[in-house]
Amino acid sequence: MSRLAHKVALVTGASAGIGRATAKLFAAEGAAVVVGARRAAELDSLVQEIRQAGGEAVALAGDVRSEDYARALVELAVSQYGRLDIAFNNAGTIGEGGASTEVSADGWKDTLDINLTGPFLGAKHQIAQMLRNGGGSVIFTSTFVGYSFGFPGMAAYAASKAGLIGLTQALAAEYGPQGVRVNAVLPGAVDTDMYREHNSSAESQAFVTGLHALKRVATPEELARSVLYLASDDASFVTGTAALVDGGVSITRT
Repeated sequence: MSRLAHKVALVTGASAGIGRATAKLFAAEGAAVVVGARRAAELDSLVQEIRQAGGEAVALAGDVRSEDYARALVELAVSQYGRLDIAFNNAGTIGEGGASTEVSADGWKDTLDINLTGPFLGAKHQIAQMLRNGGGSVIFTSTFVGYSFGFPGMAAYAASKAGLIGLTQALAAEYGPQGVRVNAVLPGAVDTDMYREHNSSAESQAFVTGLHALKRVATPEELARSVLYLASDDASFVTGTAALVDGGVSITRT
């Protein structure tokens, strides 16, 4: 039997990368999927891919910084499929980088709005609906940066993603008694458009690859399989975790 049969899942940041791979895997494992991101055309193509493969999906484009959008995604799941069981809050940005003394207040705020406040607003409405269903699984995309590894020039990104781990723990403790599990997945480098945009040279890619114990970066599909575990009943006793899926970058010094 498929691992997510009869489940309804919501995925943000689904237009590309980890979010897109996870939405496709959720659908292949039996879930009806609601996908969200800012780019409507990419979402429409994803829905078409899922349906052509025999899955079920609907899309709604919008900005995760908007609480109205967070509410609308949940309402779409309920109106289309009757419930919400799984939410993968994956949308994010690298944000404004560079020397921290030069980062603008607007750049700092925008990064936290997308990476931390957006997921909080999503979870606020997702959990409220899951409580009506008797429970569910909420997953955030954090990172090893600011958790087990410090990179210069990434203060806003590190702070916002580290904040997700605190949010994960607070929500897990608050709603665990009511059957809602909350976890964060912490990827290492993943071969996505965002990764290539920030590592456009062969030298940069070789440097990042060498940081990992496996001496390679992940594919989006590898991360999707870890998210699937946290979403599924296989992880029924797992909550409040910061789950490293980082290819050993956190433990490598060679």
